[in-house]
Amino acid sequence: MASDPLYINDRITISGWELTEQFVLAGGPGGQNVNKVSTAVQLFFNIQNSPALNERIKINAVKLAGRRMSKEGVLMIEASRFRSQDRNREDARERLKELILEAAKPPPPPRKKTKPTKGSVERRLKAKSGRSDVKKMRSRPSGE
Repeated sequence: MASDPLYINDRITISGWELTEQFVLAGGPGGQNVNKVSTAVQLFFNIQNSPALNERIKINAVKLAGRRMSKEGVLMIEASRFRSQDRNREDARERLKELILEAAKPPPPPRKKTKPTKGSVERRLKAKSGRSDVKKMRSRPSGE
């Protein structure tokens, strides 16, 4: 079932044909509405074969998806928070958008190694020798 394209940001747009929606009965409170109407939405998106995402984003998205990802590389997002089908559909699409935006973030800059200052090294050694003196005073006196 083709749907509207999902706009992620100015570089990433997922075509409607890549998204598959399935409507199922939702559990929980809601009275007869829950028993009669299929309001919960299962949104399927094949991350591995998507032409809209580059390899780095695909790898990050698979890590972020965790147990929601199948062995075939299909992500399933289930939304049943709301009582209406339309709001659950929007919620599932919004959660997919957030996951892809998180995966598209650039990697953090590499850590720069720093040397401790001369003063901090001296203070650390002075504290160590002070502790050493305290512990020497605790020992038994020598038999002189």
